[in-house]
Amino acid sequence: MLLIYTHKITPRFSYTMKQVFTKILGIEIGFTTKVEDFIKHNEAKITYTKQPLQNEFFVRSNNLLFEQGINDIQVAIVNWENVPCFFATGERSNIPYDVFAASFYLLSRYEEYLPHVKDIHGRFSPKDSLGYQNGFLHRPVVDIWALKLLKLLLERFPDLNYGKRRYGYESVIDVTTSHCYSNRGIIRGAAGLLLDLGTLRLKRVFERIAVGLKIRKDPYDNFSDLIDWHKESKVKSTFFFQFANYSKYDKNVSTNSNTFKSLIKYVGDYSKVALAASYSSFANTTLLKREKQDLENVVNRPVHMSRMRYNRVDIPDTYRNLIEAEFTDDYTMGYSREIGFRAGTCTSFQFYDIPLEVQQPIKIHPFAIHDYALMNLRNRTEIVNTIKRIYVEVRNVNGKLVTVFSNELLGSNGKHEWKSIYKEILSEYNV
Repeated sequence: MLLIYTHKITPRFSYTMKQVFTKILGIEIGFTTKVEDFIKHNEAKITYTKQPLQNEFFVRSNNLLFEQGINDIQVAIVNWENVPCFFATGERSNIPYDVFAASFYLLSRYEEYLPHVKDIHGRFSPKDSLGYQNGFLHRPVVDIWALKLLKLLLERFPDLNYGKRRYGYESVIDVTTSHCYSNRGIIRGAAGLLLDLGTLRLKRVFERIAVGLKIRKDPYDNFSDLIDWHKESKVKSTFFFQFANYSKYDKNVSTNSNTFKSLIKYVGDYSKVALAASYSSFANTTLLKREKQDLENVVNRPVHMSRMRYNRVDIPDTYRNLIEAEFTDDYTMGYSREIGFRAGTCTSFQFYDIPLEVQQPIKIHPFAIHDYALMNLRNRTEIVNTIKRIYVEVRNVNGKLVTVFSNELLGSNGKHEWKSIYKEILSEYNV
C-alpha cells in the first residue's frame, strides 16, 4: 500500500488521490495526518504538503485541494518534458508540478464555475477552456501526468504494486431523430413535403415519396446495419434514444408510435439502450424523470445512463438534476464542435460538486470525438488523421476512447462517406 501523508484530509484531497492512484494507476492507497504513522510505514509512501518530513518522496502541495469554494486562480502553463502542466512546486519537490491540484482543476471543471459567456444553448464554450487556449485539448493530460508520476515512483519504490490498464473503445449512438421521413404522422409528413417543394429541395421530395411508397428505406433507419457492424467488430455500444414530446429543439417521432417503440425494443435486444434527454428537460427535473420512466416502460428494465441534448451541461445543476432523476452514468462530458478531452482525461470519473464540496454518486464518461466536430474538417484525409491522433493519445495511456455518432449523420448524403469512416473506426480503433 502507498501511504500519503498530508496536513489535512479534505474531500477534494481524497477525491483526487483516489482518481489518480486507485482509478487510473490501480494503486492501493491510504492517508494519514500523523507523522509517527507515516514514519513507521515501511512500504511506499509520499508526502503531500508544504514541507518534506525527511528524505521521502515529496510533492509540494498547491492550496487548491485544501480550499473551499471557487477562487480566482492564476494558471500558468509550462511544459514538463513536452507535456503541458501547471501549478509549479519548486526545487525541493520530486516532481516539478502539483499534478494532483491540476488534475482536480480539470476533473471538477473548476473553470466552468468561473465567469464566462454561454452560447445560445447555455453551454460553456470550448474556446474559453484552458485546454483550447493552451493547445492541449487534444491530450488526456490527467492520465499522462499520472503515468509520469508512476514512472518516478517506481524509480524510488521498484516493488510498488500497480494495475495495468487495458485500452478500450465504446461507441455512443445518438438517436435524437430515429427517422427522417417515416413514422412522423400525416400532418408533419405533409408539412415537410410542402416545405421541401417550396424550397425546391427536389432530391428530398423524391426521397420522401420513395420512402413513403416503401420503395426506399428511410435514410436514418440504419439500426440493423449498426448492430451488425458492432457485432462483427465486437464493439461495446450504447444507443441513446430521445423519448420526448415534439418541441422546437426536439423533433423525433411521436413517443406513441408503436413502430418507434418496437425499434427501441429491437435495438435493446442487441445493445444497451439509454436516454437522450430532451432539450425541454434540461432544467425540468419532473420532465426528465417522466422521460426516463417512459423509456423504462418500453424496454422493461431500468435506464441509468443519460446524454443531454446538444451536450448541454450547466455545472453543477445538470448533474444534480440527473442524480435526482436516479441516473448513475452520464455521457455528456465533451464538446459538440471541438475534438478533445473537455475534462482533460480519457478515464471515467465521479462528479465532484464544488459548492457542496462532495463527490456525487454519478459517473461521468468523457467522450473525445463527436461527429459534429468532424463535420468542420475539410476532407476525409483530415478527418481520418484527426481521429487517429486522438486514438494514439488514448492508446498511449491505455485509456478509453469514446466516440459519439448519430444515426442521422450516418444516414446522410453529405460530402463525406460517414458510414465508411465509422466502419473504419470500428475496425481500426477497437483494439
